[in-house]
Amino acid sequence: MSQFFQIHPDNPQLRLIKQAVQIIDQGGIVAVPTDSCYALVCHLDDKDAVTRLRRIRGVDEKHHLTLLCRDLSEIAVYAKIDNRQFRMIKSATPGPYTMILEATKEVPRRLSHPSRKTIGLRVPENRITHALLEELKQPLLGTTLILPDEDEPLTDPEIIRGRLEKLIDLVIDGGACSLVPTTVIDMTGDMPELMRQGRGDARLFGL
Repeated sequence: MSQFFQIHPDNPQLRLIKQAVQIIDQGGIVAVPTDSCYALVCHLDDKDAVTRLRRIRGVDEKHHLTLLCRDLSEIAVYAKIDNRQFRMIKSATPGPYTMILEATKEVPRRLSHPSRKTIGLRVPENRITHALLEELKQPLLGTTLILPDEDEPLTDPEIIRGRLEKLIDLVIDGGACSLVPTTVIDMTGDMPELMRQGRGDARLFGL
């Protein structure tokens, strides 16, 4: 049975943030609000939690999971970024964008794409998620909360609790989120490529 925390979207209660991070540190799967949709997140270095996350989401190792980072400097730890990429990403973060970039050695091999060695990264503009990242002091591994064989993400925390209370460890109620996921930009080639149009304006990447 999952726990259910109501956390203020503008002034997150530190006590609840600390409890949520403790659940993540212990291998928990948590539903969190972001500036696009709700996401399922877990600890970056917990292999069993990552396996559970993929199973709940219904995706295999070829599906890009996303590192939710505190800021651009943290992205640069986990992805190889040149000056051109840096300028584009700086203009779009924080915000509803997921960038596909070449992973550095800091990313566990099992998390990057098995053939391309790439990883998705984003800096969410949501105070609850940002507070979790600040308390955790490292990225969260996450994926948009879309269940297998469904097209629309879950955005209502009460519905999330009803559907997933036996599968995940915590639902954070930070209010309803958007139905529109992030805009996904593949930045591994010579020019950015739009992989999915979402909330973010792709014109920031010249698209």
